[in-house]
Amino acid sequence: MAKPTGFLEYARELPPDRPILDRIRDWKEFRTSFPLEKQRLQGARCMDCGTPFCHSGLMMGGAASGCPLNNLIPEWNELVYRGMWKKALERLLKTNSFPEFTGRVCPALCEGACTVGMDGEPVASKTNERAIIDYAFEQGWIQPRIPETRTGKTVAVVGSGPSGLACADTLNKMGHSVTVLERADRPGGLTMYGIPNMKLDKNVVLRRVKLMEAEGVVFRTGVEVGKSVPAEHLRKEFDAVVLCTGATRPRDLAAEGRGCKGIHFAVDFLRANTKSLLDSQLTDGKNISAAGKDVVVIGGGDTGTDCAGTSIRHGCKSITQLEIMPQPPLTRGPQNPWPEWPKICHTDYGQEEAIALYGSDPRQYCVMTKRIESDQTGHVRCLHTVKVDWSGGSPKEIPGSETVYPAQLVLIAMGFLGSEETIINELSLQKDKRGNIGAEYGNFATNAEGVFAAGDARRGQSLVVWAITEGRNAAKACDAYLLRQTK
Repeated sequence: MAKPTGFLEYARELPPDRPILDRIRDWKEFRTSFPLEKQRLQGARCMDCGTPFCHSGLMMGGAASGCPLNNLIPEWNELVYRGMWKKALERLLKTNSFPEFTGRVCPALCEGACTVGMDGEPVASKTNERAIIDYAFEQGWIQPRIPETRTGKTVAVVGSGPSGLACADTLNKMGHSVTVLERADRPGGLTMYGIPNMKLDKNVVLRRVKLMEAEGVVFRTGVEVGKSVPAEHLRKEFDAVVLCTGATRPRDLAAEGRGCKGIHFAVDFLRANTKSLLDSQLTDGKNISAAGKDVVVIGGGDTGTDCAGTSIRHGCKSITQLEIMPQPPLTRGPQNPWPEWPKICHTDYGQEEAIALYGSDPRQYCVMTKRIESDQTGHVRCLHTVKVDWSGGSPKEIPGSETVYPAQLVLIAMGFLGSEETIINELSLQKDKRGNIGAEYGNFATNAEGVFAAGDARRGQSLVVWAITEGRNAAKACDAYLLRQTK
C-alpha cells in the first residue's frame, strides 16, 4: 500500500480553484494544480483496501459505486506516493483511454466509494489521476503508438464524443482502419461543444485528436450521417459501423408561452458559445449572449451549472436556477449508505460564482414553471412559477406560493429524451423503452448486421466516464465480430 498510516497523517487537500473574480473574466480552466511533491502526499492517503470499492463500478442504489472503467486506483495512488510517475501512467492507461478528460469533468465516482470516506474525507483520486496524465504530457511520455500490423478491416465510428473517441482509439490499437464521422466542424462531440472551455480546455481535446490522427485514425468533420451521407452507404463502404451519436434530443418545457423569443435549449446555448469562442473569441456575434440580462436556467445538474458559469462570464445581470425536485440532503442519509454514490447537495463552480457576485445561491428548489410572459415584441420578459410539494410522491402545487421571475434569457436544461431518430429510422434499428438504440450491454450489437451502438446513444444521457467505458467495450465486441467474419 502507499503508506499504512497515510490516511491518518495527511488530510485531504485539493488544489485551490482560481479566485472567482479573476476566473470569471476569461474562459481559461478554473482549476489549478499542486506541485508534484505535494500531490504525492494525497497518494499516501490510499489504504489499498482488502476490498476496494473505488474501482468496482458496481451498480448500487440506482447509480455506479466506484469507477465504471475499473481504474486500478489503489495501484496508481501508491505509485504517485512513491514518485513513480511513469509506472503510474502505465497503470492508468491500462483502463482509461482519456484520463485528461475524466480527471477534469468526472464527478469522481471512485471517491464516493472510497473506504477512507466511510469516516472522513475520501482520497483525492481524481486530482491524482489528472496529475499523472498532465505530467506525462509535460514530460513527452505520451507519443503516438502506431499499430505494427493492420487487419485489413475497416470500421466507421459515427460521432466523436467520448464514446466515439474511445471506441475509435481502441479499434485502431487493435489494428483495424477506423474512420470517425462527425457532423460538427470540429471533432470531440460533447467534450468539444457540450462542456465549456473553463471546465475542459479545448486544446486538451484537440491534443488527443491530433494524437489519434498520428496513430492512424481518420476524422471526417462536417459529415452528418443520415443526411449528407446515407447511413446505408456506410454499411456498404465499411466492414462494421459503431453508432456513438449521443442522446441529443432535449426534453422540452411544457408551459404556456414556450414559443417566446429568447428561450433556448441549454445545449444550443453552450454549443454556440464555444464555437464562437474558438472561431473569434466571441467577436463574431454568433453566440447567444447573456450580457446584461436576467437569466433563468430551468433544470439543474452539470448542464445547468455550465449555463450559469457561461452566463456569468458574459456579464449577465442576474442568474437563477429553477429545479422542480427538492434540495438533496447536505449529508448522507441512512437510505444512502456507503459505498453507494452520495446523493447529497453539491455546490459547483457556477453556483460558487453566483454566490460571490450576487450574494446568494442561484438555485430555487421545488419550483414549477407555469407560464412564460412576453413583451410587445414577443420576447420573454418573465416567468410565472409556483412551488410544489413532493410529500405525496408526485408534485402538488402549493396555493399562494406563486412567484414571478424577471427573465430576458431562458435556458432549458431538463435533460435528454434519447437519440435522434434519423439513423435509427434509416437502418430500421430497434429501440429500447426510453427511445435509445436497442443494443444489449456486453455485445453492443443492434438488430442490423455489423452495426453496433455505444455511449449515450445506447444507454441514454450519462457521464463521460460511462461513455468511455462503453466505447472501449463496444470496440471489443466489434473486434470479435470482425474476427468472426475473417474466418
